[in-house]
Formats: sequence, structure tokens, C-alpha cells
Amino acid sequence: MSFVYSLSPRALAAPESGIVEIINYARGRDGLLPLWAGEGDLPTPDFINRAASEALLGGETFYTWQRGVPELRQALSAYYQRHFAVDLPMEHFYVTGSGMQAIALAVQALTSPGDEMIYLSPCWPNIVSAIDLAGAKSVGLPLTFADGGWSLDFEALEARITPRTKALFINTPSNPTGWTATEEDLKTILTIARRHGLWILADEIYALYYFGEGERAPSFLDVMEEGDRVIFANSFSKNWSMTGWRVGWLVAPPEIGQVLENLIQYSTSGVAQFMQRGAVVALNEGDGFIAENIVRARASRDILCDALIATNRVETLKPEGALYAFLKIDGITDSRKAALDIVDKTGVGLAPGTAFSEGGAPFLRACFLRNPKHIEDAADRLSRYILAL
Repeated sequence: MSFVYSLSPRALAAPESGIVEIINYARGRDGLLPLWAGEGDLPTPDFINRAASEALLGGETFYTWQRGVPELRQALSAYYQRHFAVDLPMEHFYVTGSGMQAIALAVQALTSPGDEMIYLSPCWPNIVSAIDLAGAKSVGLPLTFADGGWSLDFEALEARITPRTKALFINTPSNPTGWTATEEDLKTILTIARRHGLWILADEIYALYYFGEGERAPSFLDVMEEGDRVIFANSFSKNWSMTGWRVGWLVAPPEIGQVLENLIQYSTSGVAQFMQRGAVVALNEGDGFIAENIVRARASRDILCDALIATNRVETLKPEGALYAFLKIDGITDSRKAALDIVDKTGVGLAPGTAFSEGGAPFLRACFLRNPKHIEDAADRLSRYILAL
């Protein structure tokens, strides 16, 4: 115990993941339907694997560009031209060792110890720890929950801003709530950020997993102007079933590029080049695979939400975006205890809302990016459990 207490208080304060706790509790059980993590059930497509394998066997195992190989940064530029209709030269792109590292490095770049960063909750828990581990203060603003849906109170957002506030973390479409900002919402957030001289750290990883009108969710790229302080964090994990690869990227003004390169150098010194070759092919040839994933997600979303809403014991709406149903079930107030019980009694793995910061405690999160038949099974098991409460 003396070893532990001799460590940094900041490190000691980092909490165990409430999601991983449930995964570790039930990992490997027979008949398990794991809906707890933010990933689908499809492995990385062969065309991506082959590109990485060929590069590995071809000897691409040396130190590489800190910002990412030029071919990958150019492919990211083309991807944004196709999907966001923006012309961003490769100098705007920085390859990182996962979306998590992209966020952590952006937080390090934007904040100093004692600064504050505001985030919207319930939220993916890693952002809170990324801020706190950087020595800054995480300041949560709960979204408003009513009639199964979520909304942002802009007056409450502005009221959270203090002289120490340096940035806003905005995740839309949201993990776990599915809240998706409209263009007007994004304009209002930008107006507030401009008024107070704040940066925005935009997590738009689920932009293409959008179930409203149009190809994708609204983006800050649609409404920002010259001089707006916005950094985008993203990842290859969701779109191309590459969660285990741990490759992400940042989109940022070229003026801060050397700072970001330095932070990459002093953390990982860059992403393995053979993995980047797989990422290039994912971007250049993977739009069809993304489209198939979105079709599966929409179908499974409808199956799961329709079945659970039909119990008349679950308060939720079909989410506008992202990959999650965030469920408020009558009679459940301790979602951690409920998640453990649900695993034991149904074999369905859900993430407890207690893992998602302020406002999440009564909820359970289910990732629906899976085979619709598996989701039918999960929905049946959960419905019977809920009706028996």
C-alpha cells in the first residue's frame, strides 16, 4: 500500500472505468450479448487488413513522420472534401495513437494547470479524466432530459464560464445520449465561444452515424468562420471497425501544428507506419463499408428501441445519432447494480450510466451496432427482465 500512496495524487484520483468494470465482471461467459462497449461486432474488413499486412511484411517498421505519413494526411483531406465539402489541405491533419490520444493531446495543448474546460454530460467518461489528468479542472454541464430526449440550455452553458475557462468540449452526436446539435445549436455555441475567447474541442466521431435528414450530422465545419478556434478529434475506430487499431487524428489550424507534433513526439513518437497504410486504404476505399455499417446501425436501433419502449417501462427516444440507446428504466436508480444484475440474469452486457458523469446514474447504455438478429435476442431478454421488475 505504501507504493500506491507514494504516487502522484493526480494519478491516484483517476477512477476505474465503470464500463470496464462490467466488462471484466462478465467477460467470457457463454451466450453473452456484449452491448457495453462502443464498438460493433464486425472485424476490420480484409481490404484494410491486407494493406497493413503488406506494409508490415514489406518492412515499414521504422520511425515515421510524427504528424502522419503524407499519404494518410492527404487521404484525410480528401475524406473531408467528400463528406464535409470543405477544402482542408493536409497541413490541417495530425495522426494520433487513437481518438483518445487525440483528445488528450488537444486538452494538453489548450489548458494549463488550474484552467477549466466545460463538457456536456452525461458524457463519455474519458474526457473528464483527460482534463483532470492534464491538471485542468473539468466542469460539467448536464444536458436537459425530458420526454425521452436531450437538449442543451445555452444560458446555463454561458453561466458555467469563468475567467479560468479555456475551452468547451462538445461531442455531437453524443455518446451516450444520442443528442445531436442542429446547425443553429452549433452557431450559438460558436457565438458563446467567440464572446469569451474560448477554444472548442469538437468530438465528431459519430458524424456519419446520423439518422436524420442528410448524409451526416451537422458539423462545426458547416458554420465556423475564419479565425474560429476549433480543434476536431476523431478516430478510425467506429467507421471502419478498427477499434483495436488505436489510430485517430486531429484537425487543427496549421499555426499550432508544431505544438501538436511536439506533443505527439513526447508521447508516442508517431503511429506505426504499417498501421497508417491500412488507414489510408480505409479512407480511400471504405465508404461502402461505412454505408453498410450505418444501415445495420439504423435497423438495430429501431429493433432495440421499439421493443423496449413497447414495455411502457423505458423512457427513451430513438437517438438522432451515434450508436447508443440510453435507457431510463422504471424502478432502476442504481445503474451499476442493475448492470451487474442484468448480466447475471439475462446475459446482456450493458454499460451503467454511473460511468457517464453527471446526470447518467439512472440510465443504462446499449450499443446497437450489431447484427440485427443479435439485437432482437438482446431486446427480448431485456424486455422480459424489465417486465419482471
